[in-house]
Amino acid sequence: MTGFDLDMTLIDSRPGIKAVYDQLAVETGARIDTDLVVSRLGPPVEWELEHWLPEPEVKHWADRYRELYPLIALDLVTAMPGAYEAVEAANKVGRTILLTAKHAPNAQLHVDRLGLPVGEVFGGAWREAKGVVLREQGATTYVGDHVHDMDAARLAGVVGVAVATGPSTADDLRDAGADTVLTTLEDFPDWLDRR
Repeated sequence: MTGFDLDMTLIDSRPGIKAVYDQLAVETGARIDTDLVVSRLGPPVEWELEHWLPEPEVKHWADRYRELYPLIALDLVTAMPGAYEAVEAANKVGRTILLTAKHAPNAQLHVDRLGLPVGEVFGGAWREAKGVVLREQGATTYVGDHVHDMDAARLAGVVGVAVATGPSTADDLRDAGADTVLTTLEDFPDWLDRR
């Protein structure tokens, strides 16, 4: 069974996330550097908001982010090159799941809108929590773009396949324990065939 990360692995969510944070900046009056925000996608919204807002306000504005997200972001997000083919290749040899730090209902909206052929969607999981889900679901492989995705794969004892399409460099992904590093998901079907 193969697990896939969402943001910057299966989808390019940068334009959508940037637009939501731009709106949050208007509503909060905070100076949010949205270019910086989208350069380091991966962690949960709360983690990012802690950089821009007083701690007591973070939960409220994280909830507001999740409300705004489907209204603003969905139409701005596209599938990453090779996303469909990678998931289809994994589906041919077993089950697939989507495992993301993103709010599960918003992740499901992307899956539905883009027609991504993944199985069950697990949201709100990051680092160690991803590792737990991978173990519980019987995964053998996890595909992600972030060093914390590789942490999750290592913690779960599964093969970590990194794609250097997100904020983490190929070297960072290797240092984080990736078993293999691909340039893009377009390389995944061939990698899977060789296994």
